Amino acid sequence: MDHAAHSEAAHHGHAGHHGHEGHAMGGASWGMAAKATLHCLTGCAIGEILGMVIGTALLWGNVPTMALAITLAFLFGYSFTLFAVRRAGLGWKDAVKVALAADTVSIAVMEAVDNGIIALTPGAMDAHLSDALFWGALLGGFAVAFVVTTPVNKWMIGRGKGHAVVHAYH
Repeated sequence: MDHAAHSEAAHHGHAGHHGHEGHAMGGASWGMAAKATLHCLTGCAIGEILGMVIGTALLWGNVPTMALAITLAFLFGYSFTLFAVRRAGLGWKDAVKVALAADTVSIAVMEAVDNGIIALTPGAMDAHLSDALFWGALLGGFAVAFVVTTPVNKWMIGRGKGHAVVHAYH
Protein backbone atom coordinates (compact mmCIF):
# COMPACT_ATOMS: atom_id res chain seq x y z
CA MET A 1 0.00 0.00 0.00
CA ASP A 2 1.48 3.36 -0.95
CA HIS A 3 1.98 6.09 1.68
CA ALA A 4 -1.05 8.13 0.62
CA ALA A 5 -3.34 5.08 0.69
CA HIS A 6 -1.90 3.95 4.04
CA SER A 7 -2.30 7.42 5.46
CA GLU A 8 -5.92 7.60 4.30
CA ALA A 9 -6.68 4.11 5.64
CA ALA A 10 -4.92 4.76 8.93
CA HIS A 11 -6.88 7.94 9.52
CA HIS A 12 -10.28 6.74 8.33
CA GLY A 13 -12.79 7.59 11.00
CA HIS A 14 -10.49 9.97 12.88
CA ALA A 15 -12.12 13.15 11.57
CA GLY A 16 -14.77 13.04 14.27
CA HIS A 17 -12.31 12.80 17.16
CA HIS A 18 -11.60 15.97 19.09
CA GLY A 19 -8.41 17.58 17.85
CA HIS A 20 -8.30 15.69 14.55
CA GLU A 21 -10.50 17.98 12.47
CA GLY A 22 -7.83 19.56 10.29
CA HIS A 23 -5.67 16.46 10.05
CA ALA A 24 -8.28 14.39 8.22
CA MET A 25 -8.34 17.02 5.49
CA GLY A 26 -4.55 17.02 5.07
CA GLY A 27 -3.99 20.10 7.24
CA ALA A 28 -3.46 20.52 10.93
CA SER A 29 -5.37 22.62 13.41
CA TRP A 30 -3.59 24.86 15.88
CA GLY A 31 -5.22 22.86 18.68
CA MET A 32 -3.76 19.63 17.33
CA ALA A 33 -0.34 21.23 16.99
CA ALA A 34 -0.52 22.66 20.53
CA LYS A 35 -1.53 19.26 21.92
CA ALA A 36 1.41 17.56 20.15
CA THR A 37 3.75 20.28 21.40
CA LEU A 38 2.46 19.97 24.96
CA HIS A 39 3.03 16.20 24.76
CA CYS A 40 6.60 16.85 23.66
CA LEU A 41 7.11 19.58 26.24
CA THR A 42 5.99 17.30 29.06
CA GLY A 43 8.58 14.64 28.27
CA CYS A 44 11.28 17.23 27.59
CA ALA A 45 10.58 19.09 30.82
CA ILE A 46 10.69 15.95 32.94
CA GLY A 47 13.97 14.84 31.38
CA GLU A 48 15.57 18.24 31.39
CA ILE A 49 14.66 19.08 34.98
CA LEU A 50 15.82 15.65 36.13
CA GLY A 51 19.11 16.10 34.26
CA MET A 52 19.66 19.56 35.73
CA VAL A 53 18.93 18.32 39.24
CA ILE A 54 21.21 15.29 38.89
CA GLY A 55 24.06 17.28 37.32
CA THR A 56 23.79 20.02 39.92
CA ALA A 57 23.57 17.57 42.82
CA LEU A 58 26.69 15.78 41.56
CA LEU A 59 28.48 19.15 41.22
CA TRP A 60 29.04 18.64 37.49
CA GLY A 61 29.96 21.58 35.29
CA ASN A 62 27.57 23.28 32.87
CA VAL A 63 28.45 21.25 29.77
CA PRO A 64 28.03 17.75 31.25
CA THR A 65 24.89 18.84 33.13
CA MET A 66 23.32 20.24 29.95
CA ALA A 67 24.35 17.15 28.00
CA LEU A 68 22.65 14.92 30.58
CA ALA A 69 19.57 17.16 30.64
CA ILE A 70 19.23 17.12 26.84
CA THR A 71 19.80 13.36 26.68
CA LEU A 72 17.12 12.76 29.31
CA ALA A 73 14.78 15.21 27.55
CA PHE A 74 15.01 13.12 24.37
CA LEU A 75 14.69 9.87 26.34
CA PHE A 76 11.57 10.98 28.21
CA GLY A 77 10.12 12.70 25.13
CA TYR A 78 10.46 9.52 23.06
CA SER A 79 9.27 7.29 25.90
CA PHE A 80 5.86 9.01 26.10
CA THR A 81 5.15 8.15 22.46
CA LEU A 82 6.87 4.77 22.64
CA PHE A 83 4.72 3.52 25.49
CA ALA A 84 1.53 4.94 23.96
CA VAL A 85 2.02 3.10 20.67
CA ARG A 86 3.13 -0.06 22.48
CA ARG A 87 -0.19 0.01 24.39
CA ALA A 88 -1.91 0.26 21.02
CA GLY A 89 -0.31 -3.08 20.05
CA LEU A 90 2.76 -2.06 18.07
CA GLY A 91 5.88 -4.22 18.45
CA TRP A 92 9.03 -2.71 19.96
CA LYS A 93 10.87 -2.23 16.65
CA ASP A 94 7.95 -0.48 14.97
CA ALA A 95 7.15 1.49 18.14
CA VAL A 96 10.71 2.86 18.24
CA LYS A 97 10.45 3.86 14.56
CA VAL A 98 7.15 5.67 15.20
CA ALA A 99 8.53 7.47 18.28
CA LEU A 100 11.63 8.61 16.38
CA ALA A 101 9.56 9.80 13.41
CA ALA A 102 6.95 11.47 15.60
CA ASP A 103 9.15 13.34 18.04
CA THR A 104 12.69 13.95 16.80
CA VAL A 105 12.19 17.32 15.14
CA SER A 106 9.83 18.58 17.84
CA ILE A 107 12.19 17.63 20.67
CA ALA A 108 15.23 18.99 18.81
CA VAL A 109 13.58 22.37 18.21
CA MET A 110 12.30 22.52 21.77
CA GLU A 111 15.70 21.68 23.26
CA ALA A 112 17.57 24.12 21.01
CA VAL A 113 15.25 26.98 21.97
CA ASP A 114 15.02 26.13 25.66
CA ASN A 115 18.73 25.56 26.16
CA GLY A 116 19.57 28.59 24.02
CA ILE A 117 17.48 30.76 26.33
CA ILE A 118 19.12 29.29 29.41
CA ALA A 119 22.58 29.79 27.91
CA LEU A 120 21.80 33.39 26.91
CA THR A 121 20.14 34.43 30.19
CA PRO A 122 22.82 36.26 32.18
CA GLY A 123 23.75 34.27 35.29
CA ALA A 124 21.39 31.33 34.59
CA MET A 125 24.19 28.89 33.83
CA ASP A 126 25.77 29.61 37.20
CA ALA A 127 22.52 29.70 39.20
CA HIS A 128 21.79 26.97 41.73
CA LEU A 129 18.62 24.91 42.12
CA SER A 130 17.60 27.13 45.01
CA ASP A 131 17.85 30.32 42.89
CA ALA A 132 14.78 31.89 41.32
CA LEU A 133 16.94 32.76 38.30
CA PHE A 134 17.55 29.06 37.60
CA TRP A 135 13.84 28.21 37.62
CA GLY A 136 12.83 31.42 35.86
CA ALA A 137 15.22 30.82 32.97
CA LEU A 138 14.24 27.15 32.74
CA LEU A 139 10.49 27.75 32.83
CA GLY A 140 10.75 30.82 30.61
CA GLY A 141 12.75 28.74 28.16
CA PHE A 142 10.04 26.08 28.15
CA ALA A 143 7.36 28.71 27.48
CA VAL A 144 9.27 30.23 24.55
CA ALA A 145 10.11 26.76 23.23
CA PHE A 146 6.39 25.88 23.27
CA VAL A 147 5.55 29.02 21.27
CA VAL A 148 8.33 28.37 18.73
CA THR A 149 7.72 24.61 18.40
CA THR A 150 3.93 24.71 17.96
CA PRO A 151 4.06 26.16 14.41
CA VAL A 152 6.79 23.64 13.52
CA ASN A 153 4.52 20.81 14.68
CA LYS A 154 1.54 22.32 12.83
CA TRP A 155 3.55 22.42 9.62
CA MET A 156 4.83 18.85 10.08
CA ILE A 157 1.46 17.35 11.05
CA GLY A 158 -0.15 19.04 8.05
CA ARG A 159 2.31 17.18 5.84
CA GLY A 160 1.76 13.80 7.51
CA LYS A 161 5.04 14.01 9.45
CA GLY A 162 5.93 14.36 13.12
CA HIS A 163 3.08 13.65 15.52
CA ALA A 164 0.81 12.75 12.58
CA VAL A 165 2.43 9.30 12.38
CA VAL A 166 1.11 8.52 15.88
CA HIS A 167 -2.53 9.16 14.96
CA ALA A 168 -2.88 5.77 13.26
CA TYR A 169 -2.37 4.08 16.63
CA HIS A 170 -5.05 5.71 18.76
